[in-house]
Amino acid sequence: MSRIGRMPITVPAGVEVKIGDNNVVTVKGPKGTLTKELSARMTIKQDGAQLVVERPSDEKQDRALHGLTRSLLFNMVEGVTNGYKKELEVNGVGYRVAMEGKTLVLTIGYSHLVKMEAEEGIEITCPDANHITITGADKQRVGEVAAVIRSKRPPEPYHGKGIKYIDEHIRRKSGKAGK
Repeated sequence: MSRIGRMPITVPAGVEVKIGDNNVVTVKGPKGTLTKELSARMTIKQDGAQLVVERPSDEKQDRALHGLTRSLLFNMVEGVTNGYKKELEVNGVGYRVAMEGKTLVLTIGYSHLVKMEAEEGIEITCPDANHITITGADKQRVGEVAAVIRSKRPPEPYHGKGIKYIDEHIRRKSGKAGK
C-alpha cells in the first residue's frame, strides 16, 4: 500500500468538502474555494471530519494515482485553511521591486520596466524594495507565479545578481582563472 495514499486527511472545522460526479472535488474554507477534477479511478470517501482515498487495484498506474490523489486533496484542504506563501529576493545594484495597485513593477537591469499583473486568487506584496511575497490558496498557482517572476531575471553565478527564492543558495563561480 502507498504510505501517503492510505493516510486519512483530517478536515478542520470551517472547511466544507463536496465530492461530485467524476471525482470533481470542491473545497471551501476561510481562504477561498478550490475545485479540482481528480482521477475517476480513485474512490474518495468522506466519513465525518476525515477524507480517505482508496484505489481499485494494485496495478502500477493505480498505485501512482493513489498517493497523487491524496496529496492533491491534502494540498487543497491546507490551502483553503492556511494558504501557501513563496518569498523571492531581488539582488543587484539598482534592482528593485514595487507595487502599483495590483501590478508588480520590476526594475531589473533592462532598458524598460517589467510589469506583471496579479492573477485572480493570488496576492503579491512587496514588504520592501528587495523582497516579493506571493500568497494564495492554490499551491500550484502560487509556485507557478513565483517561477514566472524568477524567470524574468534568474540569478547568475558570477555576481549573484537576479531574482532568487529566499531559501535558495546560489553556487558562486570565481570568474577568470587569471584573477
